[in-house]
Amino acid sequence: MIQADLERNKAVVLDFYDRFFNKGDADALDQLLVENYIQHNPGAPDGRDAIKPFVAQGPFPAEVKRVIAEGDLVVAHVYYPILNMAAVDIFRLQDGLIVEHWDVQQKVPEQSANANTMF
Repeated sequence: MIQADLERNKAVVLDFYDRFFNKGDADALDQLLVENYIQHNPGAPDGRDAIKPFVAQGPFPAEVKRVIAEGDLVVAHVYYPILNMAAVDIFRLQDGLIVEHWDVQQKVPEQSANANTMF
C-alpha cells in the first residue's frame, strides 16, 4: 500500500470521529462506511443503517490522541471525555470506506499505580 492510501485511510477515520461522534452527523455514515459494515463490538449491530440511531443518544465527543495506519487497517487511540473512557479502535478500510471495526475500551481510573496517563 502506498503512503497516499495510508494517509487517505487515516483521514477517513478522523472524519468519521469528527462528523459522527463530535457533530452527531448520522448522514456522514453514508459517505464513510459501506452499507454492509461489519461490527465486532458485541453492543453494536452490523450494518451502516443500524448504527445511525446511536447518534440520537449522543453526541459523544471523541478526542483522537493518536492514529496509526498499516495496510488496510487504521488504529486510533481515543478518549471519550463524557464517558471517561479510553479506547483503541481498529478499522479495516477498502477503497476509502470503512468496512469493519473492532474495539477495546476501559474506564479511565481515578487513581493509578503509576504517574503515567493512559494517553
